[in-house]
Amino acid sequence: MNKIEQFKSEKDGLDILPDVQRLAQEGWEAIDEGDRERLKWVGVFFRRQTPGRFMMRVRISNGFTNAAQMRALADITREYGVGYADITTRQQIQLRGFEIAHVPEIWRRLESVGLVSLQTGQDNIRNVVGCPVAGLTPRELFDASPVVREFTESFLRNKAYTNLPRKFNVTITGCTEHCVHAESQDIGLTPAIKSVRGEDVNGFNIAVGGKMGSGGYRAASPLNVFVTPGAAAALCGHITQIFRDHGPRAARNRARLAFLVDEWGVEKFRNELRRRVGTRLQTAGQDARGPRTTDHLGIVRQKQAGLNYVGLVVPVGRITGDQMSELARVAETYGSGEVRITTSQNVIVPNVPDQRIPALTGEPLLRVLRHDPSGPMRGLVSCTGIDYCHFALIETKDLALETARHLEHTFPHGQSLTMHWSGCVAGCGNHAAADIGLLGKNVRVNGEVIDAVDIFVGGRPGPNAVAGLKVLEDVPCKELPFVLERMIPYLSTKRASGSSAASAGQASMSRPLPPVHAIA
Repeated sequence: MNKIEQFKSEKDGLDILPDVQRLAQEGWEAIDEGDRERLKWVGVFFRRQTPGRFMMRVRISNGFTNAAQMRALADITREYGVGYADITTRQQIQLRGFEIAHVPEIWRRLESVGLVSLQTGQDNIRNVVGCPVAGLTPRELFDASPVVREFTESFLRNKAYTNLPRKFNVTITGCTEHCVHAESQDIGLTPAIKSVRGEDVNGFNIAVGGKMGSGGYRAASPLNVFVTPGAAAALCGHITQIFRDHGPRAARNRARLAFLVDEWGVEKFRNELRRRVGTRLQTAGQDARGPRTTDHLGIVRQKQAGLNYVGLVVPVGRITGDQMSELARVAETYGSGEVRITTSQNVIVPNVPDQRIPALTGEPLLRVLRHDPSGPMRGLVSCTGIDYCHFALIETKDLALETARHLEHTFPHGQSLTMHWSGCVAGCGNHAAADIGLLGKNVRVNGEVIDAVDIFVGGRPGPNAVAGLKVLEDVPCKELPFVLERMIPYLSTKRASGSSAASAGQASMSRPLPPVHAIA
């Protein structure tokens, strides 16, 4: 039994809740290792890099939040934290730099605006991801956000779901533009149409066993199952419990659902699901997703007449308390007070009337969080990096910004580029799903250990998802901007000639690039 399984056998993670007030009074030095781990069940994370200062991950299902919640988060980070927060690739907010003594008051403030941090870490169902413009975009088969809410309510505070073998990621979307990475999820529900007794029924196809870390990217396996929105949340519960009851637990790096699916095979997994459901499962419907991928940025017309949503780039997902306060004001002044968060670490202000667009785009905030960013900045995603994550091997966010700003000077105007940074093999930056993926590492050059990256190209989400191909290894971070400056025109030429980014990656492999030092 590994250490985490031992801690769970002694005490359920949620049972730390009554102890938090005592821990807040005793101070962080008095928290033993078991309770440090259990605090992750309630979204509170001890950080080795900042002893005595903690991180809190706030659950924001489907990325749906509002002005009141933004103000509360802004106030918390200014009063107790470091003055800024980080948006994650799971549509959440991470608060940083507070003391354990602050947790009860932070929770009180979060609860007052309808937010919680429960079960956002360790062996739980993490924040359930969905299309950030669900209910707004004309390019959705249907609004799937009610299913996200139903499923979240079914497992939150429910001990039937708090002792999983490892973390469990779920995406539920009705968007036809595959704006979320459903293929890298333990459960991915994507829009589909099924003919039932001669009538077309909207629902989901299901795939299971996707992942980014724990040995590398694995695309989720289609389960050949179709489910209607009304039955989807319950079916997700059954799949999760199969993982709970049969998932591997011995080695933490092989404890994801992917390894159970590989061991059993899809057919055995499907048969077990059918046994638990107790009725015949419908075979998969027709995939409703199209060839287009979007990030929902810019000014976009909603399905509601005369209204628009405005997607704003938050560079590398780091947003200050003052910016959050301004975002809340802007959302109330020009929209309906709603704010949506994307899996690309950006934000959306919905329900802006046509006549209010000029005034909104003239706001000072939009000169910082732009609706019309450059290509390198538009598709920029970064994990936390070594400043706050003890798994990361390199600093990511500042380097990502520096690299993107360097590329802005030479990148073709009007072209898009996704560039994702992961500071370690856990892959939290989704580097395998981007045009250019950067994976951090440490290498020894002339006897000195330096920060470096492996470079992947051609990652693509969607119905025909492709993992990025590694084309260069051990690229020193100091040389990276110049290496990419030479690579991108090569890849852009391949894409412009009709090849996909994945084809460009294949071409790069068949026609080796010059050595790194020669490029620099």
